[in-house]
Amino acid sequence: MSKQLIIAEKPSVAQDIARALGGFTKEKDYFESDEYVLSSAVGHLLELAVPEEYEVKRGKWTFAHLPVIPPRFALKPIEKTDDRLKLLTRLIKRKDVTGLINACDAGREGELIFSFIVQHAKTDKPISRLWLQSMTAGAIRDGFAQLRSAQEVEGLRSAAVCRAESDWLIGINGTRAMTAFNSKTGGFHLTTVGRVQTPTLAIVVEREEKIRRFKPRDYWELEATFGCKAGRYVGRWFDESFRKPEGDEHATAFRLWDRARADAIKAKCDGKPGIASEESKPSTQLSPLLFDLTSLQRDANGRFGFSARVTLQIAQALYEKHKALTYPRTDARALPEDYVGTVKDVLHALPDDYAPFAGEIMKQGWVRPNKRIFNNAKISDHFAIIPTGTVPKSLSEAEQKIYDLVTRRFLAVFYPAAEYRITTRITRVENEAFKTEGKVLVNPGWLAVYGKEAAKADDEGGAQLVAVEQNERVATEDILVKALVTKPPARYNEATLLSAMEGAGKMVDDEELRAAMGERGLGTPATRAQIIEGLIAEQYLHREGRELIPSAKAFSLITLLKGLDVSSLTSPELTGEWEHKLAQMERGQLSRPEFMREIAEMAREMVERAKRYESDTVPGDFATLSAPCPKCGGVVRENYKKFACQACDWSAWKIVAGRQFEIHEIETLLRERRVGPLTGFRSKMGRLFNAEIRLNDEQQPEFDFGQPKDDGEGAEPVDFSAQEPLGPCPKCGARVFEHGMAYVCEKSVGPEKSCDFRSGKVILQQPVEREQMVKLLADGRTDLLKGFVSTRTRRKFSAFLVRGGDGKVGFEFEAKTPKAGAKGKTAAAADDEKPPVAATATAKPARAPARKRSSAA
Repeated sequence: MSKQLIIAEKPSVAQDIARALGGFTKEKDYFESDEYVLSSAVGHLLELAVPEEYEVKRGKWTFAHLPVIPPRFALKPIEKTDDRLKLLTRLIKRKDVTGLINACDAGREGELIFSFIVQHAKTDKPISRLWLQSMTAGAIRDGFAQLRSAQEVEGLRSAAVCRAESDWLIGINGTRAMTAFNSKTGGFHLTTVGRVQTPTLAIVVEREEKIRRFKPRDYWELEATFGCKAGRYVGRWFDESFRKPEGDEHATAFRLWDRARADAIKAKCDGKPGIASEESKPSTQLSPLLFDLTSLQRDANGRFGFSARVTLQIAQALYEKHKALTYPRTDARALPEDYVGTVKDVLHALPDDYAPFAGEIMKQGWVRPNKRIFNNAKISDHFAIIPTGTVPKSLSEAEQKIYDLVTRRFLAVFYPAAEYRITTRITRVENEAFKTEGKVLVNPGWLAVYGKEAAKADDEGGAQLVAVEQNERVATEDILVKALVTKPPARYNEATLLSAMEGAGKMVDDEELRAAMGERGLGTPATRAQIIEGLIAEQYLHREGRELIPSAKAFSLITLLKGLDVSSLTSPELTGEWEHKLAQMERGQLSRPEFMREIAEMAREMVERAKRYESDTVPGDFATLSAPCPKCGGVVRENYKKFACQACDWSAWKIVAGRQFEIHEIETLLRERRVGPLTGFRSKMGRLFNAEIRLNDEQQPEFDFGQPKDDGEGAEPVDFSAQEPLGPCPKCGARVFEHGMAYVCEKSVGPEKSCDFRSGKVILQQPVEREQMVKLLADGRTDLLKGFVSTRTRRKFSAFLVRGGDGKVGFEFEAKTPKAGAKGKTAAAADDEKPPVAATATAKPARAPARKRSSAA
């Protein structure tokens, strides 16, 4: 008997289909019934690759083999999901399977996943398309009753493949061309670019340039205290005739740019009576929309400081492991129109903490068709993130926070709007106006779901005012002139950068391209966190607290691309243009070969521009250093590749061992002849290391690992007399001092070495400050340090540094309360969790017996 093979995108969707259609028996990794075989991918199973005969074995990072434009692409299995690919290939080739049903997600990515599987299996069996925007059992059965032909979605398939191949061509050619350009004067300087990554970086660099160019301006505000029959209130002076000047973003009606005028107004009004009048009007505030992934990541970053990557990991665990949330990688903030009944079921099943709110929603009948919440037109591949109704058990603290965030947002969206009374009071004294605003919560509405604290926080826009009669005569008791200074734009954090990526389409000038980007922005909700983490891993961005700060390498890349006139890679226009053309392709108005010819030409042009320039001819906005030339005292200017004296032949490379100097670092080096310790250098073997930099006798920078030639016969003693010791050596009891990149025992240096204690000032990219080493020597352990970075996984982790019984320094992890019923880890398993300790030239910490490591949140 012939059967149809249904391939879903994820195992959870396959299970939903099996339940909706019924009659299936479960095999190991697939289901089977009389009519169907049913299985799924686990996301992407294959990736693009150059066919073996066209792949360059040597010299891929030189211009000799660029551009890379293969006449066709090969597909390479993704190693970690290879078993699933083999299963699907085997099922496709079954003799009783006579046709395939594409049940992957209804969108470009789902089409791509299925298309690659079919291409890899080399099958010509007929294909039908299941198109679902809702996962209720009824919607699934209706979808199977109205299967589409493969021809109906051919445009979508072509667009999906074109988008993947285009990203590959631009990313590979751009990265290899810029790397070749930066490496042709020596060394290897990996310079990655990408269609989404590089415009995102340009957004952050542009903001940092505004901050650097910003010049603070002094201004003054007047704040008056008025006495009325019912008490006191405060008002701010404002200019009633104010019109915002064009180009002055800092001007407001409350600001005075002249101290003399502020003082004059104070003198004019001080002690004079005023007349108060006010108007009061009702106002409402609707609840926020349901979460998509980007808005969830923004909220979690703002509230808890979670990175976008961590939030995605937690939401994915709540979806996959705990079955408590719906699929998180979504860009929709609405639910399907047939989900009214499902929502009611979820409300009945929520944990007890949320039962009072769920009960009120059901009692009042607030779950009903509503285009703000239930709207098929606002759903693409997936709907908004909501709880499933499955009560989660044994959640970590971080998981509980995300679950609570999503569940309260889900409850709040059904509640009525919050109601306020907003009062604006104007007090006039000697024809000068002072404004006072009050905002009073009349009915909390949806704010009830968040409790008193939320209502209080939301009410901070204005306090409840003491009452005045209309046109009441009031006394001006005091006027304060407040001296203030304008502030530069705020740096991006992950929450605000995610918003900028999401809204990048608004930055596009061309109306057609802006419309094509729509609400997609740069990247997708599922990839934005990965893009940010990639920029940090490549050291284009540094995460300092919650701020994201572009590095010198980031400025260098944007300068290079603009200097080479490859500006398409630095602005969202490229994404807008692609979206416009891919949308045309989906509608059958543009052919796949035509689009790919344009992409290939773009890749060729990018490579040719890079070939035409020399590094010292790249134009840019380069700095003049404040420190003089170490050789002649002349002025040192920056160019694209070097810092060079304008009066003599002295120059120094900007990039050393894969790391680019920041301006302030090179200025410190030239002034003090030493800078550091600095992190982020990379050896020829690709290993990260830390070092101080000093100027040698030729006035050139060189590494100083804190190990001068004091270890052999004839070495000179080291003079520590100008230093305060940090504490006793844990090995021999002598004194410990700072020495280069390390804290060392005084007996470990000089001609008569008798001890080998030495611990780095930077361990796994975590600076170990002097006070922490003092604690370690005195108490046996430091405070919890949160910036270690594993050399194996590149992930951050937190640990204490502890003094072992043998005097060596090692790690100890936070104690973690084991979950009820959890089995203890074996010694081997616990050891697997320990981050590797990468010894620097001055730090060779040993592992201490580790406590169980805390979860990464």
